[in-house]
Amino acid sequence: MTTSTTSAPAEVELAIGGMTCASCAARIEKKLNRMEGVTATVNYATEKAKVSYAGDVSVPELIATVEATGYTAREPEPVRTGAGSGPGGAETVDELRPLRERLVTSVVLAVPVIAMAMVPALQFEYWQWLSLTLAAPVVTYAAWPFHKAAFTNARHGAATMDTLISVGTSAAFLWSLWALFLGTAGTPGMTHPFELTIARGDGSGNIYLEAAAGVTAFILAGRYFEARSKRKAGAALKALLELGAKDVTVVRGGREERIPVGDLKVGDRFLVRPGEKIATDGTVVEGSSAVDASMLTGESVPVEVAAGDGVTGATVNAGGRLVVEATRVGADTQLARMARLVEDAQSGKAAAQRLADRISGVFVPVVIALALATLGFWLGNGSGPAAAFTAAVAVLIIACPCALGLATPTALMVGTGRGAQLGILIKGPEVLESTRKVDTIVLDKTGTVTTGRMTLLAVHTADGTDEADVLRLAGALEHASEHPIAQAVAAGATERAGALPTPEDFANVPGLGVQGVVEGHAVLVGREKLLAEWAMELPAELGRAKTRAEAAGRTAIAVAWDGEARAVLEV
Repeated sequence: MTTSTTSAPAEVELAIGGMTCASCAARIEKKLNRMEGVTATVNYATEKAKVSYAGDVSVPELIATVEATGYTAREPEPVRTGAGSGPGGAETVDELRPLRERLVTSVVLAVPVIAMAMVPALQFEYWQWLSLTLAAPVVTYAAWPFHKAAFTNARHGAATMDTLISVGTSAAFLWSLWALFLGTAGTPGMTHPFELTIARGDGSGNIYLEAAAGVTAFILAGRYFEARSKRKAGAALKALLELGAKDVTVVRGGREERIPVGDLKVGDRFLVRPGEKIATDGTVVEGSSAVDASMLTGESVPVEVAAGDGVTGATVNAGGRLVVEATRVGADTQLARMARLVEDAQSGKAAAQRLADRISGVFVPVVIALALATLGFWLGNGSGPAAAFTAAVAVLIIACPCALGLATPTALMVGTGRGAQLGILIKGPEVLESTRKVDTIVLDKTGTVTTGRMTLLAVHTADGTDEADVLRLAGALEHASEHPIAQAVAAGATERAGALPTPEDFANVPGLGVQGVVEGHAVLVGREKLLAEWAMELPAELGRAKTRAEAAGRTAIAVAWDGEARAVLEV
């Protein structure tokens, strides 16, 4: 008997360069999907292609297919956390600068051209020649990316939004040159009356320099704001990656050595002091502490860890000294997985985006066909070539804007990126799109939707105990601790009772609380178990207060001094 096995398809993500509109993405996607065993999704907003391939197809072949279509492709750099995790490391090249320079040039020169064309009072004797002088740099220098992209696409037998922009603005400019030098538009004193009437003409006395310059300026403005939105969304992802530690103290041969996090290897043991971020995922081998994992879980109450417990990179050591053995580094860490989740969410496509991409894929050929049909209709209707060409150019010019394939992916990209900045991980664009139907939100535990900072809410005292004494003694002891709960108690005590005394003696009891001497009193502050170790029990009324506090999702802290339980604090 023979059996055949089919290998699971592999996946790769390619960074695509040279795309200028959604129809570019549609062309690349179509070319890749024509390859046997290949399923590809190309996202214009993120400039990435997610490709699933099987059989004899290789990554170099996928890249070659993209390049044969007229674009560039490469495998993106692996996800890195910590310092320099963004593209290009700590310093990022301002890729918006050339676009910004062309936009400023086009706006400065196009505004007077449009004003002269629209306001008859500004049309002095040779105004049309000044318009030509101002419009020429806009149509040539500022619009050069459109012309270049249109030429590249034409070489590969394709048409994109850039084709419309290039053909439309070039046609308007060249027609204006013909009207100025060979028609009647160059006559001194020629004016463009601004009136709301319809009259047929041959177009030889009309110039369209304001259309050529204005369309270029508007499209460049759209491209600039699009690029800014994409960069902001990328910055959100980079901010998530930057949550990781930058440097780490490793313990090698009994010596401590400070190295970049990127040099850390699986099996290395590293030191985490109080207040430091844990460099990478690992297992505690020495020490005990409380770890603030709110960036991962949303829970503001720290997690108590000791030898043998696992810890996650980018969480904060809130208490004692820890020695951790690295179990996952680099792209395998939980933080890197979270970053990939956000990146995948930005790369995916929602239903609305797929529809927009399908429309934009046929939009350009349809518009060009309509322009040619318009030209043929006017010629066949007995109109002169000038009037027919004028009508065809008008169809091309009004079809230039390419927001159709841009608005949806940019909105999805910015939405998922902004969510990541605020600690909300969105698994995909389909999930984000479906949230419009949500009418009920269920949270897995109390305390998830909070400010992330613990505060002292209430003080329950035993009979005969003054609240001010509780706050003064407990607050003084907690002020000496670095634990987030202790800091919340100390801050609340300072706010309510004023200046706190200095403890004469202080000791941290890992996992239980703190103990020490304040103003001659032996004070205990922490869990009920800490009091039990000193043979103290909570009175019935304090026990009920503790139960109610915990049922409400709050942290209850017992306070005792001089051998007697005195209060319960709610944080």
